[in-house]
Amino acid sequence: MRVYYDRDADVNVIKGRKVAILGYGNQGRAHAQNLRDSGVREVAVALRPGSAAAEGAASANLAVMTPAEAAGWADVLMILIPDELQAKVYAEEIAPNLKDGAALAFAHGFNIHFRLIEPRPEVDVFMIAPKGPGHTVRSEYLRGAGVPCLVAVDRDASGNALEIALSYASAIGGGRAGVIETTFKEECETDLFGEQTVLCAGLNELILSAFETLVEGGYAPEMAYFECLHEVKLVVDLLYERGMARTRRACSNTAEYGDYTRGRRLIGPGVRQEMKRILEEIQSGSFAREWVLENAAGQASFKAMRRRAAEHPIEEVGERLRAMMPWIAENAPKA
Repeated sequence: MRVYYDRDADVNVIKGRKVAILGYGNQGRAHAQNLRDSGVREVAVALRPGSAAAEGAASANLAVMTPAEAAGWADVLMILIPDELQAKVYAEEIAPNLKDGAALAFAHGFNIHFRLIEPRPEVDVFMIAPKGPGHTVRSEYLRGAGVPCLVAVDRDASGNALEIALSYASAIGGGRAGVIETTFKEECETDLFGEQTVLCAGLNELILSAFETLVEGGYAPEMAYFECLHEVKLVVDLLYERGMARTRRACSNTAEYGDYTRGRRLIGPGVRQEMKRILEEIQSGSFAREWVLENAAGQASFKAMRRRAAEHPIEEVGERLRAMMPWIAENAPKA
């Protein structure tokens, strides 16, 4: 695995190009502002007419264009809108207007890997994916550091796609921490797998199951919330900073013994077998097709699942307990 740093990139490459950021959400805001502060003179934000984000982009001294206008203007167009919107916006507004010799950039491989977007053969296609949320990409840049990024080239039509990508990564701060070379396939499939087995689905279902088990066992919901959800942050922060072995040593001996003797009982062969099935669904494109069909149907099932999840008792308990801890809201990243 190859890792690039600022010394391997020429930031002047991106400084000499017109860069448009499609979307001004969590990542879009950080990319646009970091590029501007790194000396990229022509940075624009592409937003649909009437977007609520337009005022924020303009107040940051960034030009605002429609997606169609940006496609015809930009040398590099970074697409940072949600996965489910990208193919439609690309087909209707970007593809018909895309400037000759332009480069398309992404921060996630979903639409390119599963061929929901198929750019013209003469277009460079690359990925720069920071391994952290946008507010961290921005805050680390401002303190003179950076967030590690992934880089991948799907199509090198110009012969300079990697050079452009590394320059972009350097300008948003990634070269300070390290830019790891990968492929669209590897990034996309591992990202989906991590979300569906640990980071989102796995962790949330583990917390809910533990909370429900304690409440059904007669324990106070408030105690169940603290033990099964609130204290997750303490352990996750340690894992983030120290890895598994040192985190275990930071816990009590009782907790560490319980980890070794009960962990494999809880996450046993059945769970691992299901993980393999989930990975197969990702690799085959089954999950991608399912998500595309869900969006084509107006996200009816998705919105119903979201509503039911928000109505779970753990949400009411959590909201009440978090109100007793104002420092949580004070320390939360601003949107």
